[in-house]
Amino acid sequence: MLVRFAPMIYGPTLLFAVGEGAVIPLIPVIANRLGADVAVAALVAAALVVGQLCGNIPAGWAVARFGERVTMGVAGIVVLGGLTGIVLAQSLVFFAAAVFLIGFCAASFALARHSFMTTRVPLAFRARALSLLGGTFRLGMFVGPFISAALLGLFGDETASIVFFAVCQVATILLVFLGPDPEKAVPVGAPPRRGDGDSREAEDTGEAVTGAIPTVERAGVFRTMWRFRGVLARLGLAAASLSAVRSARQVVLPLWGVSLGLDAGTIAVVVGVSGAIDFALFYASGQVMDRFGRLWAALPAMVLMGSGFLALSFTHELGSAAMWYAMFAAVLGVGNGLSSGILLTLGADIAPPDEPAAFLGSWRTLTDAGGAIAPLIVSALTAVASLSIGVGAMGVIAVLGAAGFIRWVPRYVPRAR
Repeated sequence: MLVRFAPMIYGPTLLFAVGEGAVIPLIPVIANRLGADVAVAALVAAALVVGQLCGNIPAGWAVARFGERVTMGVAGIVVLGGLTGIVLAQSLVFFAAAVFLIGFCAASFALARHSFMTTRVPLAFRARALSLLGGTFRLGMFVGPFISAALLGLFGDETASIVFFAVCQVATILLVFLGPDPEKAVPVGAPPRRGDGDSREAEDTGEAVTGAIPTVERAGVFRTMWRFRGVLARLGLAAASLSAVRSARQVVLPLWGVSLGLDAGTIAVVVGVSGAIDFALFYASGQVMDRFGRLWAALPAMVLMGSGFLALSFTHELGSAAMWYAMFAAVLGVGNGLSSGILLTLGADIAPPDEPAAFLGSWRTLTDAGGAIAPLIVSALTAVASLSIGVGAMGVIAVLGAAGFIRWVPRYVPRAR
């Protein structure tokens, strides 16, 4: 059943990711044309991530209340408004607001499919299905810039890439509203039995449990956050550290190459090879998680990326610094590839089976916050001390995150997972 509806399950996510990937590289360019310097252009580009961070909780509420199909369809329509704003923007403030709006709606696509997989994919291959979902995002971000470059070469104007994103969104809206609805066609799986790792079982509030077993009650987003504060503050923070390390990799590799005095072509090749290794391993991560357990993917990923950052931080002044840079970029690519889908899978494992969307909104807010803060940490430590100190700090965060996974994954996720 899931295979038959794969285009409807993965199609909207892939279309959105390809269109977004085509536009993301152009955001700083357009911002610069509107009068922004390098620092302000970077801030405008960050509006996309901030928008997604702010959109997770509203998206969780919308999916829980209106369903995945309506949420994705409406979000697609709003994205068209954001793209129109980008084309018509004559000021930085208006342009940044349009970018923020697109990021805000991106949360709806990500969370809707995450919620769908949580309730409908059998536990036996949940990690592989979610790793494939994560792979669609990576594929879109990998292919989108190349499509954008081709369109720029053909038309010589950024508007062509924005129109391409708009066409992807129109196709997404039509697919969502006119195609078969997988929410109705694919049955909801049975909720976990008591003791099977439901996060409600693991939550330790210190209160004695008495009386009859309560019936299922629809809880709001903020009530859900409070109800599951224990798992969010523990395993959620470990997951945020993984998101931070992933995000730091995207910032550190280009900066390190620049600090070594390498030319743009060499840096692009090193970053591209690291990204290719990362993309090649996304499905292997799901296989490992389904066969051996979640910790077998999370722990090696954190150890590899942590040791890669720590070792890289000591190589800047070496005579063979460029060689070490290329080698540790590959190590970081392997580590990031092995972590593909782990945040989606852990969120699905510990989400309440009766109403996962509200919980997943909180979970994704935490992980996205980790990804948003990491570049700020690297930037601040580089300004105060040096880039090596900033890179080493991300290695320390990875080590602490690995310790968090060792401590909390066995507690909240059973061995069967």
